[in-house]
Amino acid sequence: MEMETLRDLYIDELKDLYSAEKQLVRALPKMAKNATNPDLKEALMNHLAETEGHVERLEEIFKSLEASPRGKKCVGMEGLIEEANELLEEDPEEEVADAGLISKAQHVEHYEMAGYGTVRTYAMVLGEERHARLLQQTLDEEQNADRLLSQIAEGSVNLEAASAGEDEEEEEEQEARPRTSAKRRGQSASKRSSGQRAKAR
Repeated sequence: MEMETLRDLYIDELKDLYSAEKQLVRALPKMAKNATNPDLKEALMNHLAETEGHVERLEEIFKSLEASPRGKKCVGMEGLIEEANELLEEDPEEEVADAGLISKAQHVEHYEMAGYGTVRTYAMVLGEERHARLLQQTLDEEQNADRLLSQIAEGSVNLEAASAGEDEEEEEEQEARPRTSAKRRGQSASKRSSGQRAKAR
């Protein structure tokens, strides 16, 4: 595609966002499935429904432009989704996984917010007021999703992740104490026996 005018750039950026949203529609169910915090799981599934709506809005805009939304792959979104997959492959503790999923989801939200803010501005400059309203609606939903993720993280998930592993450490310490005490008792018994033998001599 030739990039000679702002309208050309506008369409190219819209294609990038369309690819990003389509990739996200496929990725969100996996993220929700791996989330254990019920509020986080619900937020991710709700945003999946919103994301499907974002795709429909973009298709509506492309229809009015008499252009195809296909033909471009968003490598930025591809990389962000790959980072989320890498996190899950590390098999972290459940609470840590939830905190990590929020981090990855917020990376996605901020990426999309930047993209939608840009194309909305282009739409206004190009006199596409209806496009601008549709894009602003999506931008508002991305911002709300980001705020909700922050609330979930700060309200519970981060605190739970901070204490993850502490129970296991306590159990390991408790298991180690009896062994240590038994060893000390054994050493004391040996010392007493040695002392008694010395007195007998």
